Amino acid sequence: MGSVSHPQQPPIMKRFIVGMLALAIAAPAQAQVLDFEGASPIYPFLNNNVFLQGFYNGGTSSVGTSGANYGIEFSSNALAICLDTPSVDCSNTSRGGLGDPNSARSALFFLSGSDTYMNRAAGFQNGFSFYYASYNYQGAFSVWSGLDGTGDLLASLTLNPQSTGCAGNFFCPFYAAGVSFSGTAKSVTFSGVADQIVFDDVTFGSSQPGEVPEPASLALIAVGSFGLGVVARRRRTNA
Repeated sequence: MGSVSHPQQPPIMKRFIVGMLALAIAAPAQAQVLDFEGASPIYPFLNNNVFLQGFYNGGTSSVGTSGANYGIEFSSNALAICLDTPSVDCSNTSRGGLGDPNSARSALFFLSGSDTYMNRAAGFQNGFSFYYASYNYQGAFSVWSGLDGTGDLLASLTLNPQSTGCAGNFFCPFYAAGVSFSGTAKSVTFSGVADQIVFDDVTFGSSQPGEVPEPASLALIAVGSFGLGVVARRRRTNA
């Protein structure tokens, strides 16, 4: 009888690398950062009329600007506030030297009601975090399993006010806040006194604000770790 030939399988290391690279290409990192930069077409913007609306949902803000499409929709009272820099004085809020220096011009706040919220219909997992500044009044945030701050409460945290400002700004410095949680979240509510609390570098998918590992980097780390394991196994076999 004739023999049946089978296609040669690629070595295990090659298969692993191909699989990890495919995963990196197919699935972007879950964690994403909303830095609110570009919410206004100009900087500084000296009035508080930039409503975020669909800025991060493939649409635009109330002044026609658009950000990355993360599937995020904000409630009707969510606004962008102009942040002070060492050379620009446009509000009483300073970035305070924390976080990404490229996120120094705009942040999230609200002027009406006792809270504002963001929805992500596709959901997110693992964690949620941001930087915040609140000079006199306590705030809070809550992570929910449903849209519009409904469903099961997955996590919540009280945000204590800072006792002092800095560099002539009341809302300064910014402090980090974040939580880890189980399950899938679809909305977050930001609570506090209107015009008295500011949020920046809002990060969903991570309990540490601004920490977004790139999928390709994760794949390379995994490949490197796998390679070390192969080397160690070969050494044991040779021994």
